[in-house]
Amino acid sequence: MDGAALGARFSLATNRLQYCGPAEAEPTLYRAITEGAGLDAARAALSRFEALYPYLEAIGRAHGLDPFDEQVVEAYWIGNHLLDRFGRAEFLELLAALRARGLPRSTAERLAAHLPARPIPHHAFHVCYVGVGEVTGHVETTLANMEACRPALARVTRVERHRLTVERPRLEWVHGQLRFGAPRPEEIDFDPRILPRVALGDEVALHWGHAALVLSRAQAAALERYTAASLTQANAGLPGLRTLA
Repeated sequence: MDGAALGARFSLATNRLQYCGPAEAEPTLYRAITEGAGLDAARAALSRFEALYPYLEAIGRAHGLDPFDEQVVEAYWIGNHLLDRFGRAEFLELLAALRARGLPRSTAERLAAHLPARPIPHHAFHVCYVGVGEVTGHVETTLANMEACRPALARVTRVERHRLTVERPRLEWVHGQLRFGAPRPEEIDFDPRILPRVALGDEVALHWGHAALVLSRAQAAALERYTAASLTQANAGLPGLRTLA
């Protein structure tokens, strides 16, 4: 899959909600997903997503890859080996790039002061450590919004015409730490043009209530692994940053 089309799958929902990216991007992203067309326009639109693009640039720069290389986009949204050698120095540079995109200076300084030993340039770490909406100011960093925003692994238990029943664990805030609770069922709408072959038993990635992608077994394992690692690292710094409701 082209990297821009993959990125569009996860960015479409937040753009529809007007949480990030240019206001006119939705038709361009949808076309990239459903037709594989207009990919240059999709790249241009995604490069204007305030928090997204600095991460893609940072991962790509660390490995000599284009920010929209499929491996780079997959690393940020799902997780892969490109994240494994990223360290504190690289993340401090990333915080400077996020500041240029809207992250308040005071927030960046507080994040830098409590940065864990192995920060991970994965969206789950961004959600849990940097915070939902901290760059754009469009969304409040609450537990509910963090749960909606993280790329969540879910198993499909029922498929209807435009609706899926899925099962997934949800974030909980327990004694100042983020944890996952027991898996629970949830009904979500889905677009058959985006997931034309989704089937019972598939594992999908969710973002803001949107079923973005049917995952391969390797991708599902990677998303689970890097989400867990992101929570571990975020928990190391969270006591100095915020409490959640």
